[in-house]
Amino acid sequence: MKDTPDITIRKGITSDEETLCNLISALADNQGLPRPDAEARLRLKHEVNNPSSSFDIWLAEVDGKPVGYAITFYTYSTFLALPSLHLEDIFILPEYRLRGVGKALFTHCVKIALEQKCGRMEWLVLHSNTPAREFYKGFGANELEEWLLCRLTHKELEAINQQAAGLFKQDTSAA
Repeated sequence: MKDTPDITIRKGITSDEETLCNLISALADNQGLPRPDAEARLRLKHEVNNPSSSFDIWLAEVDGKPVGYAITFYTYSTFLALPSLHLEDIFILPEYRLRGVGKALFTHCVKIALEQKCGRMEWLVLHSNTPAREFYKGFGANELEEWLLCRLTHKELEAINQQAAGLFKQDTSAA
């Protein structure tokens, strides 16, 4: 491998569906998490092929080989009255780290946020992922300790929906 790799960042396309699934599996392996099951892989592949997908895929390539990815989507800040770019995942294969690939991919996402006139860019990082936290701090990122991540799984969503059924009138005219 060269000392200064030829790094390219490009938007994922339909033919990248298997590459993306493999990189997501590598991320799961790296973090000791379960890999996406067969149904999740099919849903991912469907979204990659969906022209109105709710997210964008960015692939990092070194000398033409895909070695990392980022997934981004937009949220909205009511207080800024501007969109926000949310970085869902950013992952570089371990053997390609410390070569500038992560920096190239992250700064590409920053560029996208600016091009889309976003008021901010946000992401989540595990408390235990010290290297990633230091990486982000190197860009001047602020860790927001006053905010807590809250989550409802599909099971909880279903339970709430069942409990709420008939409690209020819904306007379905916009649907």
